[in-house]
Amino acid sequence: MTKSQGNSKGNSQDESQAYYAHPTAIVESESIGEGTKIWHFAHVRPSSKIGKGCNIGKSVYIDIGAEVGDNVKIQNFVSVYKGVKIEDDVFVGPSATFTNDLYPRAFIWDEEHVSATRICRGSSIGANATIVCGITIGEYAMIGAGSVVAEDVPSHALILGNPGRQRGWVCRCGRRLNTILHDDGSKTVYRCSSCGTDVEIVKRA
Repeated sequence: MTKSQGNSKGNSQDESQAYYAHPTAIVESESIGEGTKIWHFAHVRPSSKIGKGCNIGKSVYIDIGAEVGDNVKIQNFVSVYKGVKIEDDVFVGPSATFTNDLYPRAFIWDEEHVSATRICRGSSIGANATIVCGITIGEYAMIGAGSVVAEDVPSHALILGNPGRQRGWVCRCGRRLNTILHDDGSKTVYRCSSCGTDVEIVKRA
């Protein structure tokens, strides 16, 4: 993968393959997608993966083995640790926190302590939210700023508070779903009042 530093035009020999890294960024991974931008003082460790068209903000840390999909936006001061997988089109707000060890001790560390966390396609994590490891955030879910999330989150769920609690459902566009078109007991179909999209929510047992 061709790396461009100090400008946004890429390497003149193979611009189609280029990603941009600010001169202060440390990029040790060989797997960075084209069109990705890595900004001031970010550190991308070896064996991590970042997809195409991503924006990696100031002072972001991407750990060994962490995975970031395509078109992901990670705002300033976020650390993505080993065991975290972020799928395509995810937004991670500034200073959001991920963990990877449920029982942390300074004097105990090995691979067995890593608990995997999955952030599914299109979901958003607000500023200063904390995502406790070992959970899945469903597609297009919305985690409010400052929330602390320690349990799996369904797709399209709106989570607010500490501890995080579901407060409704959101559309792919991010707006809260209020208008019910149909409810047969097993699923509810909402229509977004903002973009007009119909969203089907399957009820959990």
